[in-house]
Order: sequence, then C-alpha cells, then structure tokens
Amino acid sequence: MKTSTRPAMHTSFSLILSALFALTALSSARAADSPKFSAKEADPRLHAEGEGWALKKAAVTDPSRPRVLLIGDSILGGYHKEVIAALEGKAYVDVWQNPHWQSQKTNEVLGRVLEQGPYDVVHANMGLHGWPVGRISEGTFEPLTKAYIEVIRTKLPKAKILWANSTPARAKGKPGELDPEINANILDQNRMSASVMKQMNVPVNDFYSLLATRLDLAKTDQFHWTPPAYKILADAATQSIEAALAAKP
Repeated sequence: MKTSTRPAMHTSFSLILSALFALTALSSARAADSPKFSAKEADPRLHAEGEGWALKKAAVTDPSRPRVLLIGDSILGGYHKEVIAALEGKAYVDVWQNPHWQSQKTNEVLGRVLEQGPYDVVHANMGLHGWPVGRISEGTFEPLTKAYIEVIRTKLPKAKILWANSTPARAKGKPGELDPEINANILDQNRMSASVMKQMNVPVNDFYSLLATRLDLAKTDQFHWTPPAYKILADAATQSIEAALAAKP
C-alpha cells in the first residue's frame, strides 16, 4: 500500500512561499529605510559623476560609532569614496549626492534627508548647480543659505557642521583657463556663502582655492576633475571631519 506524499509536498511548498514573502517584505523594508531622494538636472554640462543622484546609506552594525553625512553635487561624486575609505572603522558615512541649489524646496528636502540620521557631522558641499542666471532669485542667496544651515541645526542640534565652497569652472574647450562668466558667478556665490558661514560660526573648506591653482588636474569639460584633484578634496574633507569628530564630547 502506497503512502501519499501530497500533504508533505503541500507543506513544503507553503513554507517556501512563506519564506519568499518574508524576504520580499524584508527587502521592501530595507528599501524604505534607504530612500534614494533622486533628482534631475536639465543642464547636460552638470551631469552626475559616479553613481548618480541619490542618498546612499552605510550599513550600521555598531550603534556606538559616529555617523557622518556628506552632501554635495557632481564634485562629491568624485571624492566621496576616498573619504569613506579614510574613515573606515572610525565613522559610518552616508552620501547624499544631488543637483540642488539654494531654494526653499532644497531646504525642505534637506530636512527629510537629515531624518535618516542622526548624524554627528554634516559636511555640505553644494552650490555648483546654482550658477546659471535665474535659478536663484536676486537677493535670496544668503537668506536661503542661512536657512539651509538652520535646518541642519534644528534637525541635528548636536551635530558639527562643515561647509565646502564651489570649485572653479573652466572655459569651454580650454580646461587650463577659467570661464570669465560662469566662474565669476561661482566666485560671487562663494563670497556670499563665506559671509553666511562667518555669521553662523561654521568652518569652511575652501575647495575653490585648493583647485584654482591646479587647473592642470581638470578634465576636458568645464566642471569636473581628474582623480588627483579629487584626492586633494577628499584629504581636506577627511581632515576637517576627523577634527570635528575629535571635538565632540
């Protein structure tokens, strides 16, 4: 007399389905924990370097270890991996690479990104996408930049804030020369952001000066750089972040 195997097979199939549903739910939960905060840039010259516009979160396994948030544009795409490597074992590093410029919308999105923390240090290098005339209304750059810092201080009252200004823009087809119009806008915005940071007692990494005399390290487009230039920026960012972490209680 043969014994039917159908109940056992049915039970095994049910267990497999349950496991698959559990894995799907876990994957969905992880995705929800790491929103991409994707965005678009209409100007093809200001394309993303690296993995594109998104929020990339580190996997936290030791809750006692400090957390750092790097904010920046396409330039951050060139140097963030070196900062992460330099801080390995010292801090978890999240990276929010975005094409935003000074605006109320940017400050609103910033608030939501900061909720992915808490963070002990926030290193913000933003502004390169704000040079086109008309993107930032006249007279609003400084108030919006101040509000940007205030959002961080409201969301993360114990965090150390570091600011990095925008890097030089070169003339089209002439990487060894500065673009007279675009670079003038960048310099003006760097001047205004420096004034805001001084008022708000926020240290500034002068990325512009670090590369202004190293145009030989520029790529052939107007805004991006070769690995040796990004190494210079990464070293400056890492040094300031390590100092900020050491200064925390």
